[in-house]
Amino acid sequence: MGKLSRRTVLSGTAAVAGVTAAQIGLGSAASATDDTTGTTTTTPPALPAVSVIPSDPRYQEITVGHNTRWVGTPESVVLVRNTAQVVAAVQDAVNYSKRISVRGGGHCYADFVFNPDVQRVIDMTQMDEVYFDKTRNAFAVEAGSTLLHVYQSLYKGWGVALPGGLCYSVGIGGHVSGGGFGLLSRQFGLTVDHLYAVEVVVVDSAGKAKAVIATRETSDPNRELYWAHTGGGGGNFGVITRYWFRSPGATGSQPAQFLMRPPKDVLLSAVALPWADFDQTKFSNLVRAYGTWHERNSTVGTTASALTSLLVMNHKSNGNIGIITQIDASLPDAQKVVEDYLWEITNTTGVQTQPLTTPVGEHGPLPAFFTPKKLPWLTSVRLLGTNNPSLTNPTLRSANKSAYMRKGFAEDQIASLYQHLTRTDYVNPVANVMLFGYGSKVNTVGATDTASAQRDSVFKALFSTQWSKASDDAVNVAWLREIYTQVYSSGGGYPVPGPRTDGCYINYPDTDIVDPAQNTSGVPWSTLYYKDHYPRLQQVKAKYDPQNVFRHSQSVELPK
Repeated sequence: MGKLSRRTVLSGTAAVAGVTAAQIGLGSAASATDDTTGTTTTTPPALPAVSVIPSDPRYQEITVGHNTRWVGTPESVVLVRNTAQVVAAVQDAVNYSKRISVRGGGHCYADFVFNPDVQRVIDMTQMDEVYFDKTRNAFAVEAGSTLLHVYQSLYKGWGVALPGGLCYSVGIGGHVSGGGFGLLSRQFGLTVDHLYAVEVVVVDSAGKAKAVIATRETSDPNRELYWAHTGGGGGNFGVITRYWFRSPGATGSQPAQFLMRPPKDVLLSAVALPWADFDQTKFSNLVRAYGTWHERNSTVGTTASALTSLLVMNHKSNGNIGIITQIDASLPDAQKVVEDYLWEITNTTGVQTQPLTTPVGEHGPLPAFFTPKKLPWLTSVRLLGTNNPSLTNPTLRSANKSAYMRKGFAEDQIASLYQHLTRTDYVNPVANVMLFGYGSKVNTVGATDTASAQRDSVFKALFSTQWSKASDDAVNVAWLREIYTQVYSSGGGYPVPGPRTDGCYINYPDTDIVDPAQNTSGVPWSTLYYKDHYPRLQQVKAKYDPQNVFRHSQSVELPK
């Protein structure tokens, strides 16, 4: 199987100060050997990098984040197509002392890419090839690829997959480096648990840009750079250009033997619980039961350990609370496990489940799945990934906060959730708190084996709100701060590492976490994201980015 790509060919270049098409790689025809067949072929000339400046009509489209609160004004955006062009673009920016940011294939909740300080954006979205590299017996994925493209390429080409996120448009570059997870993670672990190598363009102390490949091999002199990309977050050490994936312990002679195989079919369930039938006691019973079930079912070896469920607690103005559940359909008693799970977490509420006929949180209606329904795995991925009005609407603004939960919420926390989700002075049907099943296989990996430090949590919490108009920023941001701060008031407004909570998820970056007026916990943002790993990440930063070329508002800092 050859290389699979969905690249869009852009034509034309525009010279900017310090950047020319020649400098960032025009390319020429060359002979190449296909990594899977050994066949020698002649490749077409590499297309040049494209530099887009403010006068270009494309500029307005590629200088705004998926969260439209973040708009950049860089001197140029360089769309690169291969590693050599990334090296040239980085070198040019360093030579002319231009502040760099990197846009992967998808989106970022915070201002890491688009902010007033950035002068040069390196846009990776044209680097999206997925192929098997027989020299490493691993699957290469270029960092500009989006998740759905990766899933379809891997599965259609070789029948393999990654346990990544369910949002189709998330970019693999940042998703993996931050310890990405998804609906298959309780069964197969995190994406980084299958990462074999990473290619990164770094800048040394002399100001020279170069590409470095770092692997998980213990003998690799660059292994610490590999480790840093297993949960250390994107934009910290260099420009990620490629990943290679191979599951631990994988052996064989065929590509399909080197990476995890997803379920052939899954059972998908989606139900609604009407807010009109809830009071505070019934709500408390629901949230408590969700936590209790996950505390009891987060080890491996049972069918329940492969079940992943989202409890989507929308603001009451939405009308419904939603529960979306998925499990490997081939496992013993899979349907009974789903039915027992739903009964356990809803029975004590006395509220009858109904078909999910309205949107809940980011997800659209799923009325056909009131009774668990079997779907081919890739079909389920496409359905859930694209059934998301928030991702398909390019005009939305948002604010988000996160928490790792080692145990279910305490009673006072549940009371705070209820208070803010039922407020009448704030009305937003898409504002929500979503609980996402975690643990099981994720927690079988040692806390220091990867940079993803949180390895004993049982579910994650995402606090989120979205809106359309800039004039509504203040009221929406205020609501999010108030619900989150009150829920975690015992920790100074944040889920500090402790018996019940274990910090925050770097891939759900929170713009308030660095502000002592908002984060009054006394625990640094770096500890909330990385725990005890932060000093080690700083040492990697010192070695591979000693000039602090790659930085943003929450990037790993050089050691003092």
